[in-house]
Amino acid sequence: MVPDQTNCYVYLKYKTLKTFAMIWIIPVVIVLIIFWLIGIYNSLVRLRNTRQNAFADIDVQLKQRHDLIPQLVETVKGYATHEKELLLKITQARTAAMGATTIDEKIKTETQLSVALQGLKISVEAYPDLKANQNFLQLQEELSDIENKLAAARRYFNAATTEYNTGIETFPSNMIANSFGFLRETLFDLGQERVSFEEPPKISFN
Repeated sequence: MVPDQTNCYVYLKYKTLKTFAMIWIIPVVIVLIIFWLIGIYNSLVRLRNTRQNAFADIDVQLKQRHDLIPQLVETVKGYATHEKELLLKITQARTAAMGATTIDEKIKTETQLSVALQGLKISVEAYPDLKANQNFLQLQEELSDIENKLAAARRYFNAATTEYNTGIETFPSNMIANSFGFLRETLFDLGQERVSFEEPPKISFN
């Protein structure tokens, strides 16, 4: 009878310990899962913020370009009287770019402005007097410097955007991304003008 009592005691003790363990293990697992999900969410937020901060560097260069364009247009206007339509297109593109508020809007309008400026680069080849103007040459140099800095900032922004997009599309972070509205973001790609501006990006009217 003693062995039976001993076995019963051992069994009850084992059952008690098992129940106690289950009571604690389940909450601990739940807490760990919650912290894991929070970690994923926070990492996505950091990636999104990195992208936004990267665009802030682009914004600085874009504002400098906006400030330079009116001087460039006025200088060209004095020599290239037949380019009124192109100069108007550049002015309108600048106005649209300055009015853009979101990153996507700025990418779209600034790309259009870049294309318009590329058109100006081609057109002024027909005006040797303009190409020899000292004020124009100075503006050309300043614009070239801005475009080079802009290209460098754009590459960093695109790298940050790619990392963010990868983060929200890979498992298991894509589940968190879908639940909390993390959406795929746009690269700052100049499209057909990419080669002209990135290998290396230069503005040269000579």
